[in-house]
Amino acid sequence: MKCDVISLDNKKVGSVDLDESIFGADVRADIMSRTVNWQLAKRRAGTHLVKGRTDVSGGGAKPFAQKGTGRARQGTSRAPQMRGGGIVFGPHVRDHGFGLQKKVRKLALKSALSSKQAEGKLVVVDAAKMKNPKTSDLVKNLSKLGWGRALVIDGAEVDGNFMRAAQNIKEIDVLPSQGANVYDILKSDTLVLTKDAVEKLVERLK
Repeated sequence: MKCDVISLDNKKVGSVDLDESIFGADVRADIMSRTVNWQLAKRRAGTHLVKGRTDVSGGGAKPFAQKGTGRARQGTSRAPQMRGGGIVFGPHVRDHGFGLQKKVRKLALKSALSSKQAEGKLVVVDAAKMKNPKTSDLVKNLSKLGWGRALVIDGAEVDGNFMRAAQNIKEIDVLPSQGANVYDILKSDTLVLTKDAVEKLVERLK
């Protein structure tokens, strides 16, 4: 599968052969959904906590007499039906993460890459490098390219100048090839891969 390679100046500088098994695979929406849920579950802090009836203070003595008050009998002010009492079945500190097989995660990443290719929203650039870490220079290039909200995936390491220039641009996210993931790919309007990123992703997903 041939794909044009462009520069950051939006000029064609060659072409690259994309692996059909990775960039032309069947798009499995169900597998991608499972993987996105897995990613988002791992991100949850799980630090929510409420006090149960054993955690709230007080309640050692009977709040009022058993009979003669006209009120329903109560044994402790810590009971959940009492004002200031404990919460029943409330959230507690826990890990929301769950397991997902490697082959499922790999298939989901292939599906995400293939979906961008099928939609015509996959762009391959020769390199994501800049001479100076100036956001204004990168903004000028992006205005020519018209990527919109883009995810730029580089090779094993991201160019420092490009990373610093992109940090101040809200619509641009930059990741090394090892950080490529389904959620960020699907969230972006345009997926931008460097030639190094294509090689690394093929090695990772073969």
